[in-house]
Amino acid sequence: MPRLVECNKLKRLLPGLDAPPFPGELGERIFNEISAQAYGMWQEYSTLIINHNGLSLGNPHHRDFLMDQMEQFFFGEDQDPLPQDWTPMGQPTKGGATKGGAAPRK
Repeated sequence: MPRLVECNKLKRLLPGLDAPPFPGELGERIFNEISAQAYGMWQEYSTLIINHNGLSLGNPHHRDFLMDQMEQFFFGEDQDPLPQDWTPMGQPTKGGATKGGAAPRK
């Protein structure tokens, strides 16, 4: 039987992670208060943040920024922030153009 946690992100009782995702206080807090499902959501979202902001995980300032974003994602008041000016690929942007889609035909 999997270990259950009252997930702070999804607000229900769900299977938790098998181990803390990384050492330290935040890793322990995530292990105790975040479900495996919500952690999977973070992994997808973190890829978006890394790509959108051009982060390099070899840069300590970029890692600190990503850790702050992780804490906000799981425990902040606004737990679902998207990067500023982000739109999904193929979605209209201001002016009606699409971001990431094919160029309009003339």
